[in-house]
Amino acid sequence: MQLAEISSELSKSLRRLKFASPVSYVYDPLRYAMAPHAAYLERYGTGRKRVVFLGMNPGPFGMAQTGVPFGEVSMVRDFLGITGKVRRPEREHPKRPISGFDCTRSEVSGARLWGWIRDTHRTPDRFFADHFVANYCPLVFMEESGRNRTPDKLPSSEREALYAACDLALQRTVKLLQPEWVIGVGAFAEKRAQQALSGFGVHIATILHPSPASPKANRGWAEQVNAQLAELGLR
Repeated sequence: MQLAEISSELSKSLRRLKFASPVSYVYDPLRYAMAPHAAYLERYGTGRKRVVFLGMNPGPFGMAQTGVPFGEVSMVRDFLGITGKVRRPEREHPKRPISGFDCTRSEVSGARLWGWIRDTHRTPDRFFADHFVANYCPLVFMEESGRNRTPDKLPSSEREALYAACDLALQRTVKLLQPEWVIGVGAFAEKRAQQALSGFGVHIATILHPSPASPKANRGWAEQVNAQLAELGLR
């Protein structure tokens, strides 16, 4: 089973789930942004990886637009060299339109993460030789107001079904890529990796999430991440 097949199976599983209010819209970029998502997996998701960085779920101006984890448009297009046709979700929130690579809003978390990768590894090929970036959950959840709702804020009954499908996809990804480390980008991803990968013999740790909502991340995020990885022996 290759990464594209894992993504496809995950998307099919999640399609069967129902989410109640306050969630009013659910976007699945594995479907409407399949072309750039598949290009990312095909180009960079082959071979064994030493480290997998794991995010939570797509941001509205990142993976939601490009199909690439932390996929800030300019970074995906100009650094990763990936473009592709992006369709529209079946139900689209008027305040959160999907314009794909025409999106003019920057995803700060993605700009920080991929900018750090560019600055430390210089080229995508050097980074992806033994690293990969994935998201635990591929869905975007939005309230009627357009406000983003993260997976951990869903009711327990909805979380259980969602986590079961995402856990399985993560387990399959780890079996395929055989990493030594899974690094959660933020506490949520680390916790989910610990739960899903118990007994897999994989080292699990975390780095500071690059979200601008975090005051700590706004004070030299890249330098803090370099220090965290150095402490783990990964720098």
